[in-house]
Amino acid sequence: PMPPPLPKKQLQRAESLPEQGPSWHHRGNPAPWAGSIPPLHLQHEEGAPSSIPPWNRPSWGPKKPLTKSRSLGEPVARSSLQKASSPSPAELTFRTVDGELGQLLQSLESPSGVCGVVLGCQAAALARLSACIQEGLVGPEERQQLLEAELAGKGWAALSILDREPCCESGDAWYFRVGFTFEQTQLVFAAKVPKLGCTSLGVQSSLGAHCSIQRLIGRFTDRLPRELVLPGSSGQQSRSPSGEEPARLATHPVLQILISPEVPYQTLAGFVKESHGLHRTSPGHYERLACLLLLQVCMGLEHLQVQNVGRGDLCLENLLLVRCPCSPRSQQSKEASLSLPRLLISSFFKVKDKQRPCSTSQEQDWTEGLAAPPSPAADELNVGMLIYRILHVDISLENALGFRSNRLPEIPSLSIYSTGLKRLAMLLLHRDPCKRVSIEQARSILQVLLWGPRQELFARSKKTLTLLRSWVEVKRALLLLQFAENSAGAGPSPGLEEWLCCQYFKEATEHTLYQVTQALY
Repeated sequence: PMPPPLPKKQLQRAESLPEQGPSWHHRGNPAPWAGSIPPLHLQHEEGAPSSIPPWNRPSWGPKKPLTKSRSLGEPVARSSLQKASSPSPAELTFRTVDGELGQLLQSLESPSGVCGVVLGCQAAALARLSACIQEGLVGPEERQQLLEAELAGKGWAALSILDREPCCESGDAWYFRVGFTFEQTQLVFAAKVPKLGCTSLGVQSSLGAHCSIQRLIGRFTDRLPRELVLPGSSGQQSRSPSGEEPARLATHPVLQILISPEVPYQTLAGFVKESHGLHRTSPGHYERLACLLLLQVCMGLEHLQVQNVGRGDLCLENLLLVRCPCSPRSQQSKEASLSLPRLLISSFFKVKDKQRPCSTSQEQDWTEGLAAPPSPAADELNVGMLIYRILHVDISLENALGFRSNRLPEIPSLSIYSTGLKRLAMLLLHRDPCKRVSIEQARSILQVLLWGPRQELFARSKKTLTLLRSWVEVKRALLLLQFAENSAGAGPSPGLEEWLCCQYFKEATEHTLYQVTQALY
């Protein structure tokens, strides 16, 4: 006789990716259900996600994390489904459907969890707002790329000369206003003409968009048109006796002409020279402007350090000022002479090593720091020198280096910013290079000087991380409320200063604030 058949062994499969099989349309008893396949009726319950299955949602939506294998008969916890399909705080907006919002709220176990979600939403909103303001300041990146492509291979023939004389003269170049027609619109650019002996390297065009870095969108080589007049070259611009071509062709070589979308109207040297009266009559406003200008310098230098690019001669004469686009409402709220301009660093070169030195020879370190541009220490020393010069305090290299004097020149206390700027200059010009603050730390100090926390915050409360964290969270919420009120017409439209403020509160943490306030106060 045949032996009895062996009993069939039941295998339990590991859970696989969901498939749209018959069970996907099943509306029977929901418990238990197979693997990760969600029962359809759960998708229509209050607080459940929308009717789109998780695997059919857009790629930017929250993704379900991988879990360990489960047998087909093992039920899935309801909370795990809710956690997997809940959006993150950064993805929440006012238009988020209540199904997804409810799913998130059900996963929170305490009011502190709700508070964390709100704080995350605020941080994400501030980042989006900052990006929007930045696009208004520097223009959309796509448009800049289109302009670069349109200007490629073009020269003077494609440009219209708007002014015969330069609109700005820096230490290493002249700038002329030129027009260019793009998409039936007349745009105004700056034609940068390097001075003889000064070169602008191609590394500048690969730095990417940054509010404090001059951008190039075109370049060509040619002689200057006869219409353009360089200062002090009237004799060279005169025509030859035959009356055909200017005599300058015999002396002026072919130059590399650079096209920039930002048109400078002044250098920082000119601004400082003309602002003696403003500093005397409105010291608080002027020194706040000084902090904002120095902040732009530090942010630009940080960007260059990340790109492993050094700057040229960082002096008042080589820092350009550009007027920001502003709405009529903003123009009515401030006088033009008191508005904050964009500051541009415009001279660069490639460097091999950006390691921060710590020399034991003070005199050698100071002299090399100012004479050798590749050293990051030169940035710190030069920013310290800029503080004195912007505040109209005479300072010589010998005084700054401190070889014959142990004291830096005195900065008069004229406003609430004076003491902080004096402290920052001392930290940047410290005789011991190991004790100098970096450009990143200088940027943080300027941000605290501008937007707090100020010393009076710690007058009645001990400085703690908890206090600083609470301060950041409240100030961030108040900043967003201020933007909301201004958008309704209660104040000026956001501009450069608001963007700088957004950058601060977008990144500020209680730990960095603790370190900065320890160094500053």
